[in-house]
This record gives sequence, C-alpha cells and structure tokens, in this order.
Amino acid sequence: MDKVNRRTTLKLMGMGAALLMASGRVRAQGTPTADQVIQGKDPRLIVHNSRTGVLETPLELLREHERTPKEILFIRNNQVLPQGKTLEPIAPDGWIISIEGMVENAQAFDAKILKDLPQVEVEMVLQCSGNGRSFFARAQRASGTQWKHGGMGNVVFKGVPFKVLVEHLKLNIYPGAKYVTVNGKDQPPTLQAPDFEHSVPLEEALEKGILALEMNGEPLPAAHGGPVRFVMPGFYGTMNVKWVDRIRFDVAETFNHNQIPRYRVPNHPIQPGSEFNFTFENSRPNWHQKVKSVIFAPLDGEEVKAGNVLVRGVAWNDGLVPIEAVLVSTDQGRTWIRAKLTSPQSPYAWFHWETYVALSRGEREIWVQAVDKLGRAQPLDGTVHWNPRGYEWNGVDIVKVKVV
Repeated sequence: MDKVNRRTTLKLMGMGAALLMASGRVRAQGTPTADQVIQGKDPRLIVHNSRTGVLETPLELLREHERTPKEILFIRNNQVLPQGKTLEPIAPDGWIISIEGMVENAQAFDAKILKDLPQVEVEMVLQCSGNGRSFFARAQRASGTQWKHGGMGNVVFKGVPFKVLVEHLKLNIYPGAKYVTVNGKDQPPTLQAPDFEHSVPLEEALEKGILALEMNGEPLPAAHGGPVRFVMPGFYGTMNVKWVDRIRFDVAETFNHNQIPRYRVPNHPIQPGSEFNFTFENSRPNWHQKVKSVIFAPLDGEEVKAGNVLVRGVAWNDGLVPIEAVLVSTDQGRTWIRAKLTSPQSPYAWFHWETYVALSRGEREIWVQAVDKLGRAQPLDGTVHWNPRGYEWNGVDIVKVKVV
C-alpha cells in the first residue's frame, strides 16, 4: 500500500471537514425551526410538519406559564391559509362570513360587526385530539403525527357568543336543524382533496360556542385562526375551526372526509393494529375532551435526589363537571396518594395539582390519574382505547426518573 504523506493527510482531513459542514448546512436547510415555519414562534418548539405548520410545545416550556403565550402554543394545521403562517393578526374588516343551510334568511355579513356585539371571555384547555398519540405505540403504533404531551395549551379566548350572533342576525333556524357545520377560508392542498369542515351539535353551539376575535388579551393571531375562530370550550381543538368564512345549519353531521372517517373513534374497544370501517353508527366524533392529567415535574428521564420529591402538574376534562381528585402512585398503581388540587375559575381550564412522594435510590416510575365528579377516570392502560389514527389518548401519565 502506498504511503500517505503529511500534506496529503491534512488535505484529506480538510476535505472531510468541508463535506461535514456542507452536509450540516443541508440538514439545517431541510429542517426549518419553528420560527421559520410560523413567523413569531419560539424556535424551541418541535416541528412535525413544516409545510402546513404542525408544532409541538416541549413540557419544559409549557409548564412555565399559567396561560400559554402565543409564541409557544402548539399548532395543528390540516390546510394552509396563505397569510396565516404568522402570529400577526388579520383585520376582521372585509372578512365575509356566510350563513347557509336550514335557516329561513340565509345571508352573509362582514366580520367587523362582531367587534360591536357583546363579548365574553373563557379560559380553556386547547388540545389537539391527537395529543399523546405516540403512547399508543405501547400496543401498536397509530398513524399520524406522533405527538407526546405538547399538543395542548391553556389560553383565554374572547369573542361573541354564537347565540348572540344568531339573535343579532335574526336567524330563523328551522326546527329540523341539529348541527352546525363550520368551514374556514383555508383551501385544500389539491383540487381533488376535500375541504376542511366540522359539525358540532347545534344545542351545544348555542350554549357555549364563541366566535373568537382575541386570544390572551390580544387580537387573534392569524396562525391560530384569526380574524375569527369558532371556539367550543371543552371540545378537542380540531372542532375549533380556524379562519371561519362559512356557517351552515344541518340536519345531520357533514359527510366531509374530516368528519368521517377522520377525527372519529370507535364506540367500543378494538384490537390494536386492526382495521376499522368507520360509520356514523359505530363511531363518534372527537368532540368532548376526556379526563386527563399530565406531569409537569419531574419530567421523564430526569434525575432527582432521594427523599421527598415534589410532583406537580395539571388536569382537565370537558368542563361538564369539575375534577374531583388527582391520584399519584409510585408502585405502578398498587397504592395511591391524593394530591392537593387547585381549581380554576373556569371549568374548562387547567386544574393544578401537587404532592410530595418519597423516592429511594434507583430507577423509579411515577403514575398520575385524574378522576372527575362523574367518576370518569384515566385508564391505567391507555391502549385499551387504541384506534387506527390514535385520537383521544388519556391513559394515566407515567414518568420514569433516576433517583440518586
């Protein structure tokens, strides 16, 4: 074999370093940070999809705030509004919303009129129905974005109650109307793809629905549905339709692809990994959020000192009844202790909880389970609710820590 002299070696080393730097630039260019995907977002957010804008909030950021700032709030977009990938607001003036379907006086109105109507504020957990999807992999991986905990946040929306708008426009809704179907101005990615819309029960929309204009005391950012977002407190985020431009009163749920087969779960448990043919009769939409809790501290994989360790986090549900208890276990559910619970003013917001647990040295697990006043509780094995698209995960939250 020929000998390689020192000059040749240095030259080869330099070429190798240049190639490494070039490949690093390619990787950096191919993996944009969150602030490059959505203008104004914190670059520390996890980017799941840079094309439409799907961003997850790490728990270490989420736990720092009582109300989740717009800069770190998660985003889940199925479609894109061209001017919607920014935290800057869009003015409601000139934004036209049409009223269609089972009403006597179908019409269209300029969203600017909403600014002069009575408004309400509601603090609520905004959560993607796929939040926690990755944990279904304990039985079988489900399709879709592999969210962990950060597809959620606690925010305050302000806007016009849907019922107030109905009364202001003097809408005469036909008795047969049972659902409200809402569509946004965002367009499907191709001409062949179905547009995005969702249906919710009319009775509940009139009871709690809001046409939101603000979030956390500021004009609603474009990236979060501004200028007008249809908000249903206690419902999963997908039903809180962004960029509202059409409201339709229907006798039944929409047949839109995003109402069926997407964004639904089977009525009864199915075998993990099995296929399922969704129908309106054998499944239900992602409407009411299930009871759930998440551990904010310690975080999974964290190292803690032996002795009394503070465990804290949040819990919530659909707001129908309050959270009754949060239980903590350090022996995989054999025994539980009750955490101190702090109730929010809004039934839809985070309930904070905390307690101390005694941990000895070694690898340890901490389990947390929330229970509400209806007795609804997180299952010890969340995979019992496995479904092909991994919606509505609410198994007990588990962190593994190293105690030293």
